[in-house]
Amino acid sequence: MDKSDSAYKTIGEVAKILNLKLNDKGALPTHVIRFWETQFKQIKPKILNSNRRYYDEKTINLLKKVKFLLKDQGMTINGVKKILNNEESLKLDEIADKSIRTENLRNKIIKISNKLKELKDGKKNSR
Repeated sequence: MDKSDSAYKTIGEVAKILNLKLNDKGALPTHVIRFWETQFKQIKPKILNSNRRYYDEKTINLLKKVKFLLKDQGMTINGVKKILNNEESLKLDEIADKSIRTENLRNKIIKISNKLKELKDGKKNSR
């Protein structure tokens, strides 16, 4: 059962949402998110139960923006800091939001496609 979009997510779930590439051992690179927390003061997860991190939707969207700027746009950490500290980053927000919406839509289409394949395979097996 999937969590609702408004529920807090663990660092592993956020790494999946951000589509961070698996390392050589097949583990999610949660260290990238922890590093970004040290670099960008705006990223503030809730830290509960023996230092476990939980991220709300606002923080996840901020992480998506950071990833978009660093990975997709090729900006430096200092460049991203300047943008995040600038009050007039609305145009960038629009670009990142469109990218985020596209990614969300892509993920939903993949889920639907997988569900259809499951249903199709189930019908083949029942014949």
